[in-house]
Amino acid sequence: MYKPMRILAIETSCDETAAAVVENGRTVLSNVIYSQIDLHAQYGGVVPEAAARQHIETVNLCVEKALAEAQLSLADIDAFAGTLGPGLVGALLMGANTAKTLSMLTNKPFLGVNHLYGHVASNYLGSDLEPPFLCVLVSGGHTQLIRVSGYRDLEILGETLDDAVGEAYDKIARLLELPYPGGPHLDKLAQQGNPKAYPLPRAVVTHPFDFSFSGLKTATMRAYERALAELGASPSPEALLRLKTDLAASFQHTVVETLFKKTLACAEVHDIHTIAIAGGVSANRGIRQRFTGFVNEHPSYQLYLPQMEFCTDNAAMIAASAYFNPITERLDVEVFSRAMA
Repeated sequence: MYKPMRILAIETSCDETAAAVVENGRTVLSNVIYSQIDLHAQYGGVVPEAAARQHIETVNLCVEKALAEAQLSLADIDAFAGTLGPGLVGALLMGANTAKTLSMLTNKPFLGVNHLYGHVASNYLGSDLEPPFLCVLVSGGHTQLIRVSGYRDLEILGETLDDAVGEAYDKIARLLELPYPGGPHLDKLAQQGNPKAYPLPRAVVTHPFDFSFSGLKTATMRAYERALAELGASPSPEALLRLKTDLAASFQHTVVETLFKKTLACAEVHDIHTIAIAGGVSANRGIRQRFTGFVNEHPSYQLYLPQMEFCTDNAAMIAASAYFNPITERLDVEVFSRAMA
């Protein structure tokens, strides 16, 4: 008789403490996230030592809540998963060691997960997505085009040579004096501005599917400085707000068009008509609208977007990746043999 495969995963790679229980890599039974935004907002960015200490205080509570919401006990879990990297070393240790401890206590397998593969797997949650597809991974630390030929067959076709999309967003948000975390606030501000108010450059790189955003960041900063100088020493609040909204819209338009055109070119070259977007920046409305609009007009393409709760760091995506593509190879050998017995 078939027995569902239930994985309890823990994610602590940065500033969210998360635990989740996912069945068969797709059905989310619980998804608990404790955010540290308020803690790090006073510093304007993530402080690694503070993040690690906060994980220590909250990780067990997240696990208990995830089990309670799933209405399961530790005995009902078939395997435990944890993020092994990339991320903040001290923070990663908190989650991975907790998952390993639970694994040893229950004599169930521990499955290590690559955080980036976890973001790719976020599109498996609650969906019917199967390889092959092209994944656009856009996060605070990474921007990559990944060809997913099979659940365990992933190949990076292009990536950023400097700043990641999320990193560029955060830097421009600080320039515009937006609250932390800056990316979502810049996205909201951009919706009110003129995307063509400030023509901004798109980097030309050697490899057609690679990205570069450091030059765009610098050009945006210089455009802001010139516009401020033109407004004079005491600009009105209305004029300053208009400057910020138009510059935010222009910056976002340039980023979105860069991502869209390179993704489409890559999809055409490799004859891939299914596109998935993943990572924290996949919650960006400008990106979602641009890709959705294109697919609506071109039915030969399919687009998958993670649910908003699975865009930023979460443990459900780690559980999905552990099911489909663990770093260790014990999932098939140990867990499935027992689950199917």
